[in-house]
Amino acid sequence: MTATHTGHVHPTKRSRPFAEGLTAFAAVMLMIAGVLDICRGVMAIAEDDVFVTTRNYVFEFDLTGWGWVHLALGAVAVLVSLGLFQASLWARVGGIAIAGLIIIANFLSLPYYPVWSIVMIAFSAFIIWALCVVKRDDSTESL
Repeated sequence: MTATHTGHVHPTKRSRPFAEGLTAFAAVMLMIAGVLDICRGVMAIAEDDVFVTTRNYVFEFDLTGWGWVHLALGAVAVLVSLGLFQASLWARVGGIAIAGLIIIANFLSLPYYPVWSIVMIAFSAFIIWALCVVKRDDSTESL
């Protein structure tokens, strides 16, 4: 709160526990999604026989290649989630983008590990929702 020359007190920041809670929720969920994607990437790189192979899949890709994709997405997701804990605007935009990429990567790798892919798609959808419903003026963002 700041006082003006007339003595009136004006709020400098509005306390929005809902907005702050959603940003924290998205940060935690993105951190979890990133760690899970890192684990999935390591599993695919280290042991190709953990995953089911599907013949004649349109988006066929070497499982080691998928492992590197998921490892990279997971690492970026963890880094962006750290920015979300600071309520940074760049992290909010990056969180939406990386969650979207995680959804696409998991959709494309559905035949290799269907249950995990569906869980990751759901996690990422919640992250996108949480980051999109908070209005810019509702959160305590810094660049």
